Amino acid sequence: MSSTKTRFLLDEENAPRSYYNLLADLKTPPPPPLHPGTMKPIGPDDLAPLFPKALIQQEVSTERDIEIPEAVREVYRLYRPSPLVRARALEKALGTPAKLYFKYEGVSPTGSHKPNTAIAQAYFNALEGTKRLTTETGAGQWGSSLAFAGQHFGLEVEVFMVRVSYDQKPYRRALMETFGATCIPSPSPRTSFGRQVLERDPQSPGSLGIAISEAVEAVGQKPGSRYALGSVLNHVLLHQTVVGLETMKQLELAGDAPDILVGCTGGGSNFGGFVFPFLGQQLRGGRAVRIVAVEPAACPSLTKGRYAYDFGDTGRMTPLVKMHTLGADFLPAPFHAGGLRYHGMSPLVSHVKELGLIEARAYDQLPCFAAAVQFARTEGIVPAPEASHAVKGAIDLALECKARGEAKTIVFNLCGHGHFDMQAYTDYFAGKLQESTLDPKALESSLGALPTVR
Repeated sequence: MSSTKTRFLLDEENAPRSYYNLLADLKTPPPPPLHPGTMKPIGPDDLAPLFPKALIQQEVSTERDIEIPEAVREVYRLYRPSPLVRARALEKALGTPAKLYFKYEGVSPTGSHKPNTAIAQAYFNALEGTKRLTTETGAGQWGSSLAFAGQHFGLEVEVFMVRVSYDQKPYRRALMETFGATCIPSPSPRTSFGRQVLERDPQSPGSLGIAISEAVEAVGQKPGSRYALGSVLNHVLLHQTVVGLETMKQLELAGDAPDILVGCTGGGSNFGGFVFPFLGQQLRGGRAVRIVAVEPAACPSLTKGRYAYDFGDTGRMTPLVKMHTLGADFLPAPFHAGGLRYHGMSPLVSHVKELGLIEARAYDQLPCFAAAVQFARTEGIVPAPEASHAVKGAIDLALECKARGEAKTIVFNLCGHGHFDMQAYTDYFAGKLQESTLDPKALESSLGALPTVR
């Protein structure tokens, strides 16, 4: 395909047949998860109540290529491969010599990258006899994706949705219910931990950490249940590498190669899936790429968090993982990018940050919406509030290239559309969208409660 084309499309025959595992190329492995009781590295038996054997094996695997089952690829064919687009109109508006490309994951049935792992997790669970999956969701993109995947593989799905997003995004709830899932606002009276939170604060806006605790507890409420996580863990990021692998091939079609990669980060799944194939190539002696993670300033785990062992949930039911964390007790402000309101960052993303292989930036909510509006008016796609952070990062980097006269190639992951987030845009245009700020005292208190690991 000529590089003068705006969209670079792969046919199904050229779609990835294997996931890429970054652990195969890291000389220094990340610190292992620890059992919260013994403080010893956990084993497969510790994870068996929550995850099927195949996903546990993927979690710890060091094989570079892990085959994508045909049954998973068959569902992927509904929307994959997704397009890579040259953002020429945005380039012109910015007056930058940089070339801007975006990988558009909003073409999926639920409008984001999340089905890439939801389909795989539902398949492996169904294969091992799981009947019901419980999970949490922030903005609702993960919850709707697991609901969609559950329908394909005959699984009941129960979703605990962070209450502030449950109230802000009713159409995400409706989408989950359309796909057959049950959607519950979290914190809820359905679980012991949810009731504890509500006793302390009946008006709690909730958090992903709280919703994870509820979803984990709910596994034990019904036989045949397991838990599914939409980000953070190695096997989740592994499934998302279809994004980066496709992007590599599409850039070859474009006759181009990236100088800078940009992705938004909350728990790390879309970012890791997008950049890890390029990072692996670099670690094997290939082209060096600058990799920039962009996060919300109101929940800045990479830029303000501590690299330490912490619980993945507020109720302290999960294993301890070493990650950049704001503390399991941290309750982020209720900003609109609900998918980025998580207190910790993926251990694998955190590890490569510690190794100096990636960098991070944090942005406030209002500048991200301004960038999203500029992108929509030039490229015709309304970004999700989460994806607006990547848009803002890419625009700033393109303007930096303009100031230096550098014709760099910048590629970013537009991980979802904002069609279910139009109330946020309505509030933005009406001047009602307030800046959400980080509370230094709350952060200090939360970090002070981190577990002691010797």
